[in-house]
Amino acid sequence: MRALCWVAADELAVREVPDPELRNERDVIVRVRRSATCGGDLPLLAGRDPLLRAGDVLGAEFLGEVVEVGPGVRRHRTGDRVVVGASVACGGCWYCRQGLHACCDNANADPASVDPDWERSDAGCFGRPLAAGGFAGGHAEYVRVPYADVGAFRVPDAVDDDRAVFAADAAPTGWLAAELGAVRPGDVVAIWGAGAVGQLTARAAVLRGAARVLMVDRHEDRLRMAERHSGAEPLDYRRTDVAAELRDRSGGRGPDVCVVAVGAPPPDRLGGRSADRPDARREAVHACRKGGVVVLLGAMDGFVDAFPLGAVTDRRLTLRGARRPDLRDVPMLLDRMARDELCTEHLATHRLPLEHGPQGYELFRDRADGCVRAVFTP
Repeated sequence: MRALCWVAADELAVREVPDPELRNERDVIVRVRRSATCGGDLPLLAGRDPLLRAGDVLGAEFLGEVVEVGPGVRRHRTGDRVVVGASVACGGCWYCRQGLHACCDNANADPASVDPDWERSDAGCFGRPLAAGGFAGGHAEYVRVPYADVGAFRVPDAVDDDRAVFAADAAPTGWLAAELGAVRPGDVVAIWGAGAVGQLTARAAVLRGAARVLMVDRHEDRLRMAERHSGAEPLDYRRTDVAAELRDRSGGRGPDVCVVAVGAPPPDRLGGRSADRPDARREAVHACRKGGVVVLLGAMDGFVDAFPLGAVTDRRLTLRGARRPDLRDVPMLLDRMARDELCTEHLATHRLPLEHGPQGYELFRDRADGCVRAVFTP
């Protein structure tokens, strides 16, 4: 089959790779109909993961049709159209039973490969190297989906593929951010980063009753999109004193909830570590009102010594973070999509055949031609 593979730093190629096979009775094989780029792919594209190998298949977000079913699968049958959550989780460990699928103890088959400095093992993830389980990704014609009864979800007939593919990761991440921030009716929410996750965080905050949602970014096309589709108030940090505006628009206190959804900085500005330039993180901490909540999203490998910890303690802030979402919200989000409460297809700014995957990732990485997400069709 054809698949989009990592070759070397900033080099991808569509190659022939072996077809996936059932390995466990709880597996299914999915024929991919849509797959989407993801911000978590960019550090891999840049070659910043030492465990990535040439030929690894990328793609954490995908949707498709079940074509083969293991004997232990109960919820799915051949022909089902399913969206597959980015996290691979067993469904039976202590964390999964608490609904914390992204912390699953069992899905990562190679915990010994985890960075010892972190002393942790997360759930598996599609399209990631060994430290996340080594599961081949969705930028392919077919994918093996382990624990399919836990991580694959039937898509309602009323939801088309271009909308439903965002239920794999981006929409659950946005909802999780609003949940971690405990967004309540009347809250003022500020979000740094107007990419897909930032925009879906804004929509989740609105659905939870936020009175105002303020979006901080420098890309005018993304800010306009967030304003049009999520009702967010745009703040271009190149032209605005962000701190002053946030105070002014929140009664002088600062936002109740601040969410950082900027992802990892570009490789040429890293200085070796993705978290060594935490400008948005510092700004969010200083902007948040006393007793408020700051939520950090996405891959933030590395260590930060200049983080304003004193501001967190002095102002009684709650600091929460998540690298990837759990699976529990996917059915609810699909239902909202079916009722047109949650529309996501506008985020698919570029629709390309899988053969153009390398070009799609260049657009996505460089944010060229107004690209928010590139969506591929095998």
